[in-house]
Amino acid sequence: MNNNILGLHHITAIASNAQQNFNFYTKTLGLRLVKKTVNFDDPGTYHLYYGDETGSAGTILTFFPWDGIGQGTEGIGMATEIAYSVPAGSHEFWLERFGVATIKTNQIVERFGEQVLAFKDPDGLSLSLVIPKTVDPRIAWETAEIKSDKATKGFHSTTLTLQRIDETARILTDLFGYRLLAQEGNRYRFVTDTVENAAIVDLLETPTRSRGRNAAGTNHHVAFRVKNEEIQMELREQILSKNLNITPKIDRDYFYSLYFREPGGVLFEIATENPGFTVDEPLNELGTHLMLPHQHEHLREQLEELLPKIN
Repeated sequence: MNNNILGLHHITAIASNAQQNFNFYTKTLGLRLVKKTVNFDDPGTYHLYYGDETGSAGTILTFFPWDGIGQGTEGIGMATEIAYSVPAGSHEFWLERFGVATIKTNQIVERFGEQVLAFKDPDGLSLSLVIPKTVDPRIAWETAEIKSDKATKGFHSTTLTLQRIDETARILTDLFGYRLLAQEGNRYRFVTDTVENAAIVDLLETPTRSRGRNAAGTNHHVAFRVKNEEIQMELREQILSKNLNITPKIDRDYFYSLYFREPGGVLFEIATENPGFTVDEPLNELGTHLMLPHQHEHLREQLEELLPKIN
């Protein structure tokens, strides 16, 4: 089939406290809150979306913040690292910034010829800042403290931790159109040529590691991007032909989604570009209102009382 996957669309993770999550991602890391809505399946819980100015595909990290959920465990069958692209020369800025904020960081290491600074968010979610080999031309969201020469540009890659990589690799290559770019030890780098950025998925083969447990500080699913619903449904047929269970198309207000669990255990989503985050808020007001899906609008008064305030 033609390669219709356009790299990463978004990644969704689990947090504990909503205010703590908001503070870290908007203030410390400098992302824009582009949508404040609720979990469609659990409307008493926020669904927070962070990204660039417009919420471009390939920049969006989303969270379900469940107070009191407890600490999760990273392991096989899940995405275990989210990597952001940052400009050359910015690592020292971030090390100093994280030091002030008492954010735990690792030493800068080289991976596939690129410099990687790994760190944890307040819930223990594994993130990293990567200086890519080629300049990332995406326009960064700036804050008063983080200017474009230091700011994150969007996703560089994500890492999936697996007991064996073979079957997951076949999904990436045979269905999604990725190719194996390189290998370093037990890390295998796959890339798509359909987009310049947010185009990398690393598979980490760890036969003896324990299975992960989803709770705070872990990733819930990884979403891949397609142009529109027609391509999405064509891909659905291809996935079904591999004897994999996949959901019907689901309207998520800002994109249309399909979900399936790939053979290694990671929950994958196929998400469309359309209609985008300005469908219910103007660009300059993104993230400033509580936006509810139509099926939960009748609960607005109750939800506004129930959901924790985010300042």
